[in-house]
Amino acid sequence: MLPPHSAGHAVGVTVRQDDDAFVLGVSGDLDLESIAPLVTALAEAGGAGEGPVVLDLSGVGFADSSTVNVLLRAHSELGPRLRIARPSAFVERLFDVIGLRQALPVYDTVEDALVRGSSDPAAVREP
Repeated sequence: MLPPHSAGHAVGVTVRQDDDAFVLGVSGDLDLESIAPLVTALAEAGGAGEGPVVLDLSGVGFADSSTVNVLLRAHSELGPRLRIARPSAFVERLFDVIGLRQALPVYDTVEDALVRGSSDPAAVREP
């Protein structure tokens, strides 16, 4: 039996507060075995206020369907407060292949997600 993809690639989630927003920096390989830190951080940030919750996915090397499920559930719970920033090349490709860009706002930078957010549709990266 093969080990989970995340073996040896621990997931890290850093959290910083920027005024009323939370920025979650995610790194590592996300799969069913390793996604718990992201789920916990999303729940805590989402419950801590009404401001944006920005996911910086630039450090994600791998993501599977469990990641997609977590992101869609978070979007369902947080609505336009959830913003995806700086997706890694792997995450970009995953979003493109499954059409996730149609459901989630994706920004080139964390700053775009924080400053322009849902108030400026032009800031959202087109597929």
